[in-house]
Amino acid sequence: MLNAYLPGFLLGLSLIVAIGAQNAFVLRQGLRRTHVFAVCLVCALSDAVLITAGVAGFGSLARFLPWLGGAMRYGGAVFLGLYALRSLRSAWRNEAGLVPSDADEAPLGRTIAFCLAVTWLNPHVYLDTVSLLGSVSTRYDGRRALFAAGAMTASFLFFFGLGYGARLLRPLFADPRSWRVLDALIGLAMGGIATSLVVPS
Repeated sequence: MLNAYLPGFLLGLSLIVAIGAQNAFVLRQGLRRTHVFAVCLVCALSDAVLITAGVAGFGSLARFLPWLGGAMRYGGAVFLGLYALRSLRSAWRNEAGLVPSDADEAPLGRTIAFCLAVTWLNPHVYLDTVSLLGSVSTRYDGRRALFAAGAMTASFLFFFGLGYGARLLRPLFADPRSWRVLDALIGLAMGGIATSLVVPS
């Protein structure tokens, strides 16, 4: 069991740990303690669906639809570029720290919708979760389900750990400067990803 489950777990964890729009959003929700369970669950379930699709061979679809890669790439670049501008604007203008009485909580429906957009409109999630995990799973013929289960376990543990572990950082983010630094880092990271999607390497 472990010779397929453990590699899936380790590879899934290594792919998901890198900072990205999805992780940044989960961190923000965890710091604010708003809709944390719902956001973590949506992210983990989305990963589970994508991992299942990759292991089932959906990654080969791009070979039959040549336009799909470009559409995902440019659409994702626009979305991430807007996310970057939003974060940089917040870093420039934010003068408020995080306090227990924060009341700027978005409705659950809007939060979930944004979470789904951050997850499903990012082309990197397809490259990592669908293509890479899907291709590596072919090494585990007859044990792909275990490989996929390992990757899904990593996803659930990471998102819920990030969402609920973020509360440990709340004292740090009582200082407005911490929020501005976080927003600036997120904006620069998202801008870099968006640029890499449209500028040839």
